Amino acid sequence: MAISGLTKALKDIMRMDEGINGDAQYIGQIAWLLFLKAFDYKEQEWELLEDDYKSVMPEKYQWRNWAAQDEGITGDALLKFIEQMFDDIKSLDISTDNTKRLWLLKTTINDVINYMKSGTLLRQVINKLNQELDFASMPDFHLFNDIYETMLKDLQSAGKSGEFYTPRPVTKFIVEMINPQINEKVLDPACGTGGFLTSVIDRYTLNTQEDYKLLQSNIKGIEKKPYPHILCVTNLILHNIDVPNIVNDNTLRKPVADYGENDFVDIIVTNPPFGGAEENAVTNSVPSDVRSKETADLFMVHIMHLLKENGRCGIVLPDGFLFGGNVKTNIKKKLLEECNLHTIIRLPNDVFAPYTNINTNLLFFEKGKKTENIWYYRLEMPEGYKHFSKTRPMLDIHFDPVREWWNNREISEVSSLISIDEIIANSYNLDFCGFPHEEEEILNPFEFMENYKLERQEITENINNLLNTIEEVMKRDV
Repeated sequence: MAISGLTKALKDIMRMDEGINGDAQYIGQIAWLLFLKAFDYKEQEWELLEDDYKSVMPEKYQWRNWAAQDEGITGDALLKFIEQMFDDIKSLDISTDNTKRLWLLKTTINDVINYMKSGTLLRQVINKLNQELDFASMPDFHLFNDIYETMLKDLQSAGKSGEFYTPRPVTKFIVEMINPQINEKVLDPACGTGGFLTSVIDRYTLNTQEDYKLLQSNIKGIEKKPYPHILCVTNLILHNIDVPNIVNDNTLRKPVADYGENDFVDIIVTNPPFGGAEENAVTNSVPSDVRSKETADLFMVHIMHLLKENGRCGIVLPDGFLFGGNVKTNIKKKLLEECNLHTIIRLPNDVFAPYTNINTNLLFFEKGKKTENIWYYRLEMPEGYKHFSKTRPMLDIHFDPVREWWNNREISEVSSLISIDEIIANSYNLDFCGFPHEEEEILNPFEFMENYKLERQEITENINNLLNTIEEVMKRDV
């Protein structure tokens, strides 16, 4: 079954349950079930690889022992069992947990809620997951990003909260251009379900046990929303990260003045939420001259502080950051003085549809060197496409033109080189190399009013025809 078919099937079951009152609860329910199933899969792997392995999960709560069989526990007994399971996991003692696996289990389950009130319907959901998801033979570890993407498309408010799924071609391209090495510390401070982090992991070739240790210690994510956090942990577990260092927290809450040696990283790859707003307690985490309620602005300030000297960043940002003034001007000034913002890639429209139609850009910079020039490249819509959509999404090959340009940069119709002097003279407006705007026909007032009257007349006629049709149908029913 395709992922879209699976998520629809799960939702069809859940909508019959009186405890599920919206898509947010639907996402939450699926998130913890996926985590428990994946954690049990990982424990079975540890049992095979490690001598005298002792299960982290109490035996009766292992997925294989209560959920894996279609005819397993169900009804009210299942609801009571799950309630007790959550209580027992949350009370586990992690003081002697040297592997941090117990810590991972407890902290991931800590804020979980079982919303479903029908144990019978919950059993149907569990059975459907067992039938459709076989982790041992899973061909594509990006499955969880696909599941979450499908869920987000059902959330009418997703775009309003700044929460967008980042298409895999975008995460892959940014990571490819940043080119992280296995001995470098990598952070996504707004990691969602882990798309950037798994793109980093996919680039590594692990040959020794030391490589695995470096991978475990050098990959970190922070996600403030609990259920994307659970999905991210699950995603990384299935990418051979035994104990994912994914923190359920808000990156923006910690004052930048409090960052210590353990916080600084070599690489940041991210698509921070934009369009959202933060409370005063959060905005006060940065100096007053770069203080903003806009989440993307605040993330930029934090990122500049989190990067080590010579650290590299690839980030998705909206057009508004490029041309915005006031506080945005101060942030851009700081960025250009403290970092080498060497490349800005203007993405085609609709890359993030259906969540938002906001135009977006990829910014690449390195800390510790002042910006002297910025290269701009306008990635145009592929031939044969008018826009991207669910059925015709952006593909990895659509980045090939900019890949070819990246190492052999030349000025062209779609690329330009802008000096820092020109940017300063332009009041730190970074909005260069945009897409040509379609010309609009401007009518004189008389033509405009005549067209307006004709359109109103056509609308009125359509409404009258519809009312007449309804009236005739109602007469026939009587």
